[in-house]
Amino acid sequence: MSVLWGISFDATPISGLVVEFVKTASVLRDRGFRVRLDLGYDIKADKNAFFRPYREESSALPEWVRLDRVDLTGLDGYDAEFVSAVLREVVGAGRTELLPRVTALAERIADRIVAAWQRAEVTFVVVENGTLPENITYTRALCLAIERYGRAAGLGRFVLWRDHDLMWQSEPGTGKYGRYPYPHATRPADSPHIQYVALHDEAKRKTLSWAPGLREIAVLPNTFDHTPTTPNPGFRRHFGIPEGVPLIARCTRVIPQKRIDRDLHLIAQLPGAHLFVAGDPAEDPVEHENLLRLADRLGVTDRMIFGGRLAPREVRSGRSYSIRDLLAEATLVSFLTSYDYESYGNPIGEAIASGVPYLTSDYELYHTVYGHLGFQAPVLTADLPDDSFVDSVAELLLDEGKRARMAEHNHRIGRQHFGRDRTEQLVDDMLATRTRLSVVLPVFNEARNLPTVLASLYEQELDKDLYDVVLVDNNSTDDTVAVAQAFAAEHPDLMIHLLDEPEQGVACARKAGMDFAAKRLGRAAGTRYYLVSADADCRVDRRWLPELFRTMEANKAAIGVCDYYYNHEHFTERPRLWDAIQRTLRCRAVTFALFGGFPDGKGFAVDRDVYEKVGGVEIFYQLHNGRFVNHLSDDWDFGIRVRGTGEDIVYAPTARVEINPRRVDHAIDEVITGRAYGNDGIIVMRDIRPERASTRDIDLTEAEALQAHEFSIKDFTPKNTILPLLLTPSLVDSEDVVEFFGADLARRLRARIEEIADEMRVVDFTPIHVYKTPSYRLYFEFRDELFARLRATVGEDIGYPPPLPECFDEVPPERFKEFVRYYCEDRESGEAHNYFGNGGVF
Repeated sequence: MSVLWGISFDATPISGLVVEFVKTASVLRDRGFRVRLDLGYDIKADKNAFFRPYREESSALPEWVRLDRVDLTGLDGYDAEFVSAVLREVVGAGRTELLPRVTALAERIADRIVAAWQRAEVTFVVVENGTLPENITYTRALCLAIERYGRAAGLGRFVLWRDHDLMWQSEPGTGKYGRYPYPHATRPADSPHIQYVALHDEAKRKTLSWAPGLREIAVLPNTFDHTPTTPNPGFRRHFGIPEGVPLIARCTRVIPQKRIDRDLHLIAQLPGAHLFVAGDPAEDPVEHENLLRLADRLGVTDRMIFGGRLAPREVRSGRSYSIRDLLAEATLVSFLTSYDYESYGNPIGEAIASGVPYLTSDYELYHTVYGHLGFQAPVLTADLPDDSFVDSVAELLLDEGKRARMAEHNHRIGRQHFGRDRTEQLVDDMLATRTRLSVVLPVFNEARNLPTVLASLYEQELDKDLYDVVLVDNNSTDDTVAVAQAFAAEHPDLMIHLLDEPEQGVACARKAGMDFAAKRLGRAAGTRYYLVSADADCRVDRRWLPELFRTMEANKAAIGVCDYYYNHEHFTERPRLWDAIQRTLRCRAVTFALFGGFPDGKGFAVDRDVYEKVGGVEIFYQLHNGRFVNHLSDDWDFGIRVRGTGEDIVYAPTARVEINPRRVDHAIDEVITGRAYGNDGIIVMRDIRPERASTRDIDLTEAEALQAHEFSIKDFTPKNTILPLLLTPSLVDSEDVVEFFGADLARRLRARIEEIADEMRVVDFTPIHVYKTPSYRLYFEFRDELFARLRATVGEDIGYPPPLPECFDEVPPERFKEFVRYYCEDRESGEAHNYFGNGGVF
């Protein structure tokens, strides 16, 4: 199960930061995440909780939030005194003496953070207020940990970093957080792993003015649950509030900056109205006493209730009453705060969501957050409530219909702009933009060729957080691993995993890489993830992955097959060889467009869920020179198994792979004789490392070119025009397929396939030695008509069927089908395999 780790820089069990975290966490919980939260006791020094164990804090949180923390005990020099000194001396005063210790401790803390995330198997992180420089040591450590963990775990954009208070929004007049341009604060850095969030457009603008290179920053206002509140019948009785009297609710801290004195002056001019302040009087005892004296002087003590801290509106609590209970009883909500203290104004959003009209002061960010959206409310523009403001509030208290209309108007706009769906969309976008494609690259002694293929993968016209590379070294004895490591270090924005596979063979290496990638990719509901195969001696076009991704997404097929081509520049002096190659590739383009084709390790993609459903790549073994060796056709056989389950394969002609010419340069003699992949039924290929001298660097003779073409087309035709129909007979009903074969030939092919299946007692053609015999038989029986269709569709130069084996010269025509069967089922000599060439490298 996926795990969310939250980090609050507030160091309190319940605060606005924690409430917003819980809202976001609930979205991820609905998507299958387990939730853990670090309250930041070991981050923020001024709350006197450094290293204090958790006690009853979880009682104020939903039961699905588990409190956790990074173990920072035993780090010499890291304690509350050090954090306070750094804030005072480095951030506030600009002194640099402590910076070396900050750097050293950040490295060690980063190791602890990574260890905690590994222990918890974290896959998503939410950081609340991490940029505020209360503790630049921890912020630096957190940034280091994100980069290290993100790369090691293969995660894309897995961190949502939300700043509620930035230096220019929170207590700007105190100088506590330094002066612009804040030289010692940890500037937000553009990272492939972090999605930054600002609460409003002004915060985003100011963030970008400070960190102009930041690309991934979104505006996400605080969100609120807009379900109706239900009155608690015991609430008024508990707090001594008479039934039926107007109640003005003030949900705020009891500190001077919140200007609760304004509310006292207001109710002094509203006879009968009561004021309820939901805040902790003990936070600032001096301010509390000042307010009590003011209430006494104004004669409103009997209408003034200090209710203490109530549980947040959005969070379940063990306390008796919550902000939700207060808002259910409130007639109006007040937010007469000071001009330059507030960065947002959550109580206004809570009032809107609860369907309660509000009144507000004209604080600095009111219009940025709320006013510009068209919310309706009395707005105080003077220092204390004047007659005009008092009259507008009195009118609301007396006119129930106006209150209802205003509340409904505000509630409707609030649902649109501050509903949970905003968070859901951002979270879904982050989950969707994580790694979606994992490119598996088996390598064996490819040090010379590897930089080219890795460069082509790096240069894909696709966001780097959408794909990664899983490079599987298969016992290389050259500098392959060192080359891969150097490339990864030079290109940190592309995730490259380096695995070892000790069992020799490309099939084993491909399976190891795909199995690794399948487990590592995400599990977001409704999202498709793809395992992609590439070849270490090929170069992919810049739009290879984007086009493959687009095709797979559009068609929802199980497998996507690429287009392959050779660079003509390598064959300018060998026109006959070039012509032989092109004829086969032109046929391939036609049949793959019709049937989807079958995957080749040089380039294909498979839906991860389908890969797991069919059991992944299966390794076949065969005897070669007295030893068991891997069968080379793991990619082909995997595609057949997928097709046999009824899944679709789609051809992506715009996803192109350039084949290394060494495949023919260094094995041309085997190509000419149809032995490129062995003979007598053994599918192997000799080493064709590029450093070996080519056995032939001149063009083919006409006879050799003809022979090479015939072996290639004999290998191609049964596999690519017959086998798809064997595995999926319904293809014959497709209009395009009927048009290609012609109605009569399509009908007879389907009928003959049914006859052979019945005769062979075959219910599943997917095993390798089951599909070959009927494919070969059908080729022999229909070869003239098949080639006629290829000539008509691809071109006359495709020619006619190669000559039959000489053994058929003496077979009477009326017994041809009978002896074709004996020939194709010959289990002793492998003669049919030799005739068809065991595969051509074109």
